[in-house]
Amino acid sequence: MSVSKSTRPGATPGILARAENVRCVYGGGEQDFTAVDGVSIELREGEILGLAGESGCGKTTLGNALAMIATPPLYVLSGTLEIDGEWIDLSTLTTADSARHRPYRGRTVSMLPQGAMNSISPTLRISNLVRDVMRAHDPRITKDEALDLARDRLKMLDMPVRVLDSYAHQLSGGMKQRMITVISTLQNPRLLIADEPTSALDVSSQRMLVEMLLEMVEQGIMSGVVFVTHDLPVLSQVSDKLAIMNAGRIVESGPTRQLVEDAQHPYTRTLLASVLDPSHETRERGIARRSTASPSLTEPPALSAPAASTTNPEEVGTP
Repeated sequence: MSVSKSTRPGATPGILARAENVRCVYGGGEQDFTAVDGVSIELREGEILGLAGESGCGKTTLGNALAMIATPPLYVLSGTLEIDGEWIDLSTLTTADSARHRPYRGRTVSMLPQGAMNSISPTLRISNLVRDVMRAHDPRITKDEALDLARDRLKMLDMPVRVLDSYAHQLSGGMKQRMITVISTLQNPRLLIADEPTSALDVSSQRMLVEMLLEMVEQGIMSGVVFVTHDLPVLSQVSDKLAIMNAGRIVESGPTRQLVEDAQHPYTRTLLASVLDPSHETRERGIARRSTASPSLTEPPALSAPAASTTNPEEVGTP
């Protein structure tokens, strides 16, 4: 998929969000499993940060912590989120003080969850979902007010307003995903956490969704996106920066073009070399493979420094 990304006029040198030392575990049994281990990320106004890595590396867990929706057995042991000049202590998400985060959800940070298009009830119209979501964040809003807001947003994005009267089975997978994206951003969140938003879509639907996200940033509907996926070709087209995650840690990060063209960490190079590409070079050499299985959360590997750029990706094991 190829998507042209123009320079977004809303981007400024200012920092939109900064998360520091986020550490999350899954617990409740005899042993805690560290899923996110001291991760720090930063976004500027108007940026899209691509968060990539294989399944089980901690991407979704980090997204849940940043969106302030972590619930047991997921526990946030440490971490702060600075956004809009406020410092939010993420370690209180799963404590008795968790209610203090409610005002930030949906307005400051919103989550577009993995498998979002399956969250639409098959027995209700889309308009009912709009009403329920909006009233969950603001009980004072009426159904008519919620629907007026949704209609205005659909018109802004050149989407058909009639979709609001539809049931889930009447919509394509791409349209359902775009509608859930619209509903997730009706409160104009400063930051959107998009978790695998394109994974279940065909190439044309992926393109439409990505272009819609770019347009929403350009129009100021949200000021930044953390785009979580294992699909590096998509991220290389739309993200400003990339952060590569493995075994709960960020192993390499930087501007997208720089990282794609000159990755320093062996794990990053393995990910890039494992992408199916119809080019002659790929057909000649094949795709890269890991020499070991994915790391276990019970015994995570030691963090290694980036290797020299001469490392052969096909010989890379667990960093």
